[in-house]
Amino acid sequence: MPLSLSYTALPAAMMFALVMSITPGPNNTMLLASGVNFGLRRTLPHMLGITCGCMIMMIAIALGLGQVFTRVPALYAAMEIASVAYLLYLAWKIATSRSFSVDEANERPMTFLQAAAFQWVNPKAWMMAVSGVTAFHLNDNLLINAALLTISFAIVNLPSITIWAAFGLGVRRFLSGARALRAFNWSMAALLVASIVPVFRHGLA
Repeated sequence: MPLSLSYTALPAAMMFALVMSITPGPNNTMLLASGVNFGLRRTLPHMLGITCGCMIMMIAIALGLGQVFTRVPALYAAMEIASVAYLLYLAWKIATSRSFSVDEANERPMTFLQAAAFQWVNPKAWMMAVSGVTAFHLNDNLLINAALLTISFAIVNLPSITIWAAFGLGVRRFLSGARALRAFNWSMAALLVASIVPVFRHGLA
């Protein structure tokens, strides 16, 4: 039956989504920094953009985009280079963010569209989408399988990443001084740069 659901694969898929969504990575590092610098409400578009961007990516890969990169390795290599360059740029933006009280015209959190687009140069998002589509089969119908996987991952992803932004808001009151905030932002920038290491390891393998 085309609408049948594999109830044995679904829990495993959602557990995989939880592990990939809640563990440290570029998205969660930036959400933590955004929660500290801008608060939870202003970080909400960033969070929604991450989830929607991952959903679009997973659907695209489930419907065959992954085969394109398999057949054209140079295209995947170009994506890796772009991801490294953009992550370094974001790390610098985080490191040089000044304070809670800066003029909002000069300092803004990542927008919904920026966060959604970022997933296409986010190595961890690619790993999650490709691994999830490859490992979990919820339905024999290609379109239904893609939809079920995407919805399952979205249900888990948004609450998981919200924890990071909320934690940033929680520690915000301890970073009221300019020096403490500067140290925090540089630490977050260093963690973001560290998240690029798996890309280099893949390229050298």
